Amino acid sequence: MSVRAVPDACPGVFAPHDAADGALARIRVPGGVITSVQLHAVADLAAELGDGHVHLTSRGNLQLRGLDRTDPSAAQRLTAAGLLPSRTHERVRNIQATPLSGLAEVARELDGQLCARPGLARLPGRFLFGLDDGRGDIVAQEPDVCWQTGRVLLAGRDAGLVDVDPVAALLAAAEAFLAVRSTQWRVQELGEAERSVMVRVLRERDLPASRRGGGSPAAPPPHVVVAPVLGELTAAQVHAMADAAPSAVVTPWRTVILVEPTHVPDGLPTDPEIARVSACAGRPGCAKALADVRADTRAALAAGRLPAGRVHVSGCARRCGAPRGEHIEFVAGEHYL
Repeated sequence: MSVRAVPDACPGVFAPHDAADGALARIRVPGGVITSVQLHAVADLAAELGDGHVHLTSRGNLQLRGLDRTDPSAAQRLTAAGLLPSRTHERVRNIQATPLSGLAEVARELDGQLCARPGLARLPGRFLFGLDDGRGDIVAQEPDVCWQTGRVLLAGRDAGLVDVDPVAALLAAAEAFLAVRSTQWRVQELGEAERSVMVRVLRERDLPASRRGGGSPAAPPPHVVVAPVLGELTAAQVHAMADAAPSAVVTPWRTVILVEPTHVPDGLPTDPEIARVSACAGRPGCAKALADVRADTRAALAAGRLPAGRVHVSGCARRCGAPRGEHIEFVAGEHYL
């Protein structure tokens, strides 16, 4: 069982992180779904108050960098755009769902009920909810609690529940986690005894049956995948995406899916091969970084010096932003580009 010496300080908008290049605000996008109006709002903020870019995260969220911590207008404008429905629950709205699977509505309902339960505001900012339509893409992201076609997984382990409602089951699992944790941020950090208590509590709950079938994944609507280099989009590119489609899905793979686009804007990167390479912020944005990681990675990409497969480049041994699963690492100060 892991014991944390400090509380979770995962950044949000109301509680940004002070980076070397200014305040960093993370905007939660439950289920990844965002409207064109909201994309325009985020792009405006990036251009007017930030570093001019919108950054994609490995959890399917958005980040703005270079902000002024003392300026409340970013939070005010994001609230007006419907991206901050709860000040108290802002950092715990971490919900991933299989993109284009029909689970977006479930994610929206889960988010609403999560925000309606005051006690769940105590969840750590690292705690992750998952909704997987059966293909295993969200399970692979290692959520703390995950619903997959009727069953519930706790840190990847089957809790022995069959055909249960996703919203009721995941909220009950989150409450059970809060009841057994001490300083842990994730279910993965609990000991076997605590996990067993979570399972027992869930099995004793009279959870409603699932309203969704466990059949084949639904056919996706027409879409285009935008795969920006290192998950970084200019404000102008985000505006162009918002003009091209009524909605989009931000994925955990640092891509954005334009849903039913009317056109593909010129200059947007759509080669999925680009998304296999990721990097931390590096210098000058991070004071702990030993190198300008993003510039070095772009240069290595342009020169064709990166190996095949998933690659992550880090500015120090903390390896921030590293993807789940197998990947090749380059770390400044150790094995670097």
